[in-house]
Amino acid sequence: MRRSSHRLLKRPLAAAVVAAGLLGLLTAVPHPDVPATSVPAAASENTATVFYYTKTRNWSAYNLHYAPDGGSWTTVPGVQMEAACTDWVKKTVSLGSASGLAATFNNGSGVWDNNAGNNYALGAGTITVKDGVVAHSDPCSDGGTDPTPSPTPGDTHTASVYYSTATVGWTTTNLHYQPEGGSWTAVPGVGMEAACTGWVKRSVDLGSATRMQAAFNNGNGVWDNNNGSNYTILSGVSTVENKKVTADAEDPCAAEPPDTEAPSAPTKVTADADGVSVVLSWDPSTDDRGVTKYQVTRTGGTKGTMVTDVGSTVFSDANLEERTAYSYTVKAVDAAGNTSSASTAATATTGEKPAAPAAGTPLGTDPRKDPIYFVLTARFNDGDSSNNRGGSQHVKSGNAANNDPMFRGDFKGLVDKLDYIKGLGFSAVWITPVVLNRSDYDYHGYDFYKVDARLESAGASYQDLINAAHAKGMKIYQDVVYNHSSRWGAKGLFTPTVHGVRDDQWSWYYDERNDGFEYDGLSVESKSGKSYYNGDLWSTAEPSGNTCLNWGKPTGGTSAEGYRIYNCQWPSPTSGMFPKTYYHNCWIGNWEGEDSRSCWLHEDLADFNTESAPVQNYLIGAYDKYIDMGVDGFRVDTAVHIPRTTWNRRFLPAIQERVTSRFGAEAAKNFFVFGEVAAFVNDKWNRGSVNHSAQFYTWKERKEYDADDAKAALEMYDYEQQLGTGAQPTSTNAFLNGNAYHTPDHSRFSGMNVIDMRMHMNFGDANNAYNNGKDSDDSYNDATYNVVYVDSHDYGPNKSSERYSGGTDAWAENMSLMWTFRGIPTLYYGSEIEFQAGKKIDCGPTCPLATTGRAYYGDHLTGTVQASDFGKVSSATGEVADTLGKPLVKHLQRLNEIRRSVPALQMGQYSTDGITGSMAYKRRYTDTASGVDSFALVTVTGAATYTGIPNGTYKDAVTGGTQVVTGGTLAVPAPGKGNLRVYVLDLGGSNAAPGKIGTDGPYLK
Repeated sequence: MRRSSHRLLKRPLAAAVVAAGLLGLLTAVPHPDVPATSVPAAASENTATVFYYTKTRNWSAYNLHYAPDGGSWTTVPGVQMEAACTDWVKKTVSLGSASGLAATFNNGSGVWDNNAGNNYALGAGTITVKDGVVAHSDPCSDGGTDPTPSPTPGDTHTASVYYSTATVGWTTTNLHYQPEGGSWTAVPGVGMEAACTGWVKRSVDLGSATRMQAAFNNGNGVWDNNNGSNYTILSGVSTVENKKVTADAEDPCAAEPPDTEAPSAPTKVTADADGVSVVLSWDPSTDDRGVTKYQVTRTGGTKGTMVTDVGSTVFSDANLEERTAYSYTVKAVDAAGNTSSASTAATATTGEKPAAPAAGTPLGTDPRKDPIYFVLTARFNDGDSSNNRGGSQHVKSGNAANNDPMFRGDFKGLVDKLDYIKGLGFSAVWITPVVLNRSDYDYHGYDFYKVDARLESAGASYQDLINAAHAKGMKIYQDVVYNHSSRWGAKGLFTPTVHGVRDDQWSWYYDERNDGFEYDGLSVESKSGKSYYNGDLWSTAEPSGNTCLNWGKPTGGTSAEGYRIYNCQWPSPTSGMFPKTYYHNCWIGNWEGEDSRSCWLHEDLADFNTESAPVQNYLIGAYDKYIDMGVDGFRVDTAVHIPRTTWNRRFLPAIQERVTSRFGAEAAKNFFVFGEVAAFVNDKWNRGSVNHSAQFYTWKERKEYDADDAKAALEMYDYEQQLGTGAQPTSTNAFLNGNAYHTPDHSRFSGMNVIDMRMHMNFGDANNAYNNGKDSDDSYNDATYNVVYVDSHDYGPNKSSERYSGGTDAWAENMSLMWTFRGIPTLYYGSEIEFQAGKKIDCGPTCPLATTGRAYYGDHLTGTVQASDFGKVSSATGEVADTLGKPLVKHLQRLNEIRRSVPALQMGQYSTDGITGSMAYKRRYTDTASGVDSFALVTVTGAATYTGIPNGTYKDAVTGGTQVVTGGTLAVPAPGKGNLRVYVLDLGGSNAAPGKIGTDGPYLK
């Protein structure tokens, strides 16, 4: 299907090379032949020679303002730097015994480069700082001393190497080489110089040798060493492109004239203030060879002029002065350093600094320990009625008659009832998207950089919710959307401006324009009296640049009300309203075809062109904001509708990079990303299509594709479809080796876990879900991370449109399976009391919400509740006390107690070898670092016999019964539907079997 392959902005690949690199091309360490002793020993007094790139600055003077590690800063503006060679200045400074320095650069007149406020962390020795990238090489060197023996006259050879940077995206490239028979250069090698767009070059004197071994790196620890094999390069001219060496090559730059054309100036620059922050956005510039970055210049306030390099078309400027006017201009820069003229200035005046709580920190523990409770925030509990809003469909839907506005629940209501959720035993809460929404009946996103004001209250912001949950030891998983916005576009990226004609018939719908009002979902616009004001979305005259044909002309048709319909009145992919740079322009025709990843799903799901760099930058920047707030993970909506290559190249590495940079590698390892790959079928592979199957998204790519993301997506789709289901990777990560736990191999893990769609589809009964689930487990990277649920806000089992209505006994059996089988048990809000069982899950505005599965739950939560621990309630009053007394609530509380006490049930691998029984399995988890060894035998509902198990004493966590095994066999009578037996091997000490956990209830007894 149609894709936009032309990219106006080449996004730097810093995000994409984190966590094992880009498609296997880049590695974090060089080939083992690189000598470990190549790094010189530290001297008694260290120095640093700092080179700074001047071409994209054009300052009249350059100063280095620095502080040796542990020392004091120089006096502003620092020490003056001296000319080094073309486009470079340098300064050598003494560090004393320090091994590095913090540094910033300035022009002596108030314009600074301080690494976007983070300062530069530099080491000792020779260092380059070029457009924000730190490397270790001398850019003015002639190559240094030839490491090979002096050749005899007339017997010398030269290798001229051209290296393509188009795929790796490096701004600094070094050549690390070894002439045949000679020694390797010192790491990182010698700097390569720009040759032409997409190419760098270096000539090397080989002496008497005729070839050399070589590897390339960016000076910052990221290498291309030909997947560990190094490159063999002969004398003469060679090119290295996409891991292919071409000997006796033509000069790739010979026919290309120098790039002297500057990009166009950025347009439509807007600045929006929020407290003491300003969000700046603009339309991408164009350039004959591609824009590589933007320079944002800010003036205003007492801190003088600030220039910041930006890789996207959105810039968030934070921590500004209160009630201060700021002005911003933007320039575009291409790879050759050509800089556009400045944009028209955009201004914004800050307000007062909000009394926001400090940013949170993710809890950072293994996500498999945490059962998940899933809430629709706007429908769960109302803590602040002042932010309730019904939207444009409030009366039509019937909600008004029930005094039940769509936006009713909020963060305050959720904070107030965190103890209810903790008292059930859940330690993670999955919440629906928090971003500002313009389609007032759904959650499709409009301004991804703002939290919807209808969810927040004084003292109960989103940050407050995160912090409150963390204080109780509970995680927050945020529902995020990368695939689409609402039909009204994405503020800061693109919003369509053609939304109908405001004539005498439509004036009731299209509000009168008010240029002084900005939609936030909550504030009421004075002229219309509406919070769902839309006066900014229509135009009485055809907008300039409109591409929608016959704009504003009557179609001859009428609406349901009898009003005339105009061409281009409603946004759609084929209306011409959505530029291909930002959105795809087609409807899905085949849900198992390639177009399912590149076309619109629904009229209110405007499909992003996620292979376009501006879109990628917009989304990465938005979700960085929520990572910084300390959320513990992302549930990814409609993940299957984005190519896996785009996830693996862009979005997943960007998440890992951001969490690592803010909170460390361990937090990044446990930041839980789980995708909705909606495969509504009962087979292992979605109608035979690997690209549309959930397990497919848990794997990295296994070959290289085109550097262009749109082309790569098509190449990957065809390649994997041709390989088919029989040639997909398999894993033993979920399975025991006999009775032994083995260290899982996550080296091929993409970074995305998934919702277990096959179990979900088959949860009409537990046994069916169990058998279908384990049949697929060898095709996931690690099924122990699968998110398992019975029903949700979208579907019930077998794609039912009603909330699960199998009955209390069936619910208890389903829960007993979910809480003991591999995966992470998840419950949709209210299922603990069979809330709205059998009711239609969603009917949009065609019926009242109170009659659906998305009904308001807060009436069941009135009163007070306090939890003393997970699964334990110390006090409760009012209606919530009655809710906590329901049979499935008691069942859940005890299941959570048992699961929390037995590590094997949380993180263990499993096996059914040597076991008879319909839902029976053994699980084990071993961690030598912490000394944990947990082995458990589980049967759900039916009798079971276990053979070939370790001898020893086993204690049942449900009844406290004990069995001593001497011959490797243990038999368990049938416990009954909804009941359970969990025999834990007593290994003594900290691994002693806990015996009976909790008290008997209606099912566990």
